[in-house]
Amino acid sequence: MPPAGHVYVSRALTDAAMRRLAELDVPVVVHPDPDRPPTRAELLAGVPGAVAVVALLTERIDAELLDAAGDQLRVVANVAVGFDNVDVAEAARRGVVVTNTPGVLDEATADLAFGLVLAVARRIVEADRFLRTGAPWSWAPTMFTGLDVSAGATLGIVGLGRIGTAVARRARAFRMRVLATGRRAHGPEAAALGVRPSTMDELLERSDVVSLHCPLTPDTHHLIDGAALARMRRTAILVNTARGPVVDEAALVEALRDGVIAGAGLDVFEDEPEVHPGLLELDNVVLVPHIGSAGLATRDAMGVLAVDNVAAVLSGRAPLTPVTA
Repeated sequence: MPPAGHVYVSRALTDAAMRRLAELDVPVVVHPDPDRPPTRAELLAGVPGAVAVVALLTERIDAELLDAAGDQLRVVANVAVGFDNVDVAEAARRGVVVTNTPGVLDEATADLAFGLVLAVARRIVEADRFLRTGAPWSWAPTMFTGLDVSAGATLGIVGLGRIGTAVARRARAFRMRVLATGRRAHGPEAAALGVRPSTMDELLERSDVVSLHCPLTPDTHHLIDGAALARMRRTAILVNTARGPVVDEAALVEALRDGVIAGAGLDVFEDEPEVHPGLLELDNVVLVPHIGSAGLATRDAMGVLAVDNVAAVLSGRAPLTPVTA
């Protein structure tokens, strides 16, 4: 049994975050296998008596887990911006604080999003795979031609939050026109970046690249379905660094196979860590395993912020980055 009053950590964090955990005057229990998330049974066995749970997006924090933890649980610190894995309303009903790690991963995720834009637009991964086959080749005018993002291409940002705004800054450096949905698309920062507010339909129809940055909610589940993909240009690219279920993967596979859109770059997946087998067969999609925040400094900052939230709540102070229902 774990010690009473402990902090349960569902996966070892970076060295900086683990050092910060060691500074807490509370026993710390860490899931022992760094290469995989805890099973549901392991998670439920690790939380009884915990005063804090430091969780990753791979862990579902629901009524069952909160029951297993017990009434002494005070805080759940989610090491992610998104918190769709946490039943925030249920936690609030029980007086358990929920926190996340916003802000510290904006730039790293925006870097990855724009990296996917370039990788798909310029067919970088596809060309790399071709060279590795050892097939004979010579330079040709039409070889691996793709979208020139800096030649007046339009970027559509679905959900202009912090990360979407960081992507817009990068797009400006490439002289792209930018359309965006969301409340912030009407704000002064967006205007200063040359972002034009748009409806979803207009964005899909006019964008050369559609980049998703909205949270996963009941309203955004399968936001990009077959009908949405059909509205996009046949030469368009879809990039998703938000949450996998925002996209209907089966519809996306069909659209990519049939030339409804030209390509896609995906960091997240509908049934993560499973990837739709149809995506794995396609050359016009770039797939990476949820590495949007995987900068060394960024992952340090995320873990440290999560631990600092725990420290604040356990010492009776207000959390640094609370999530509200």
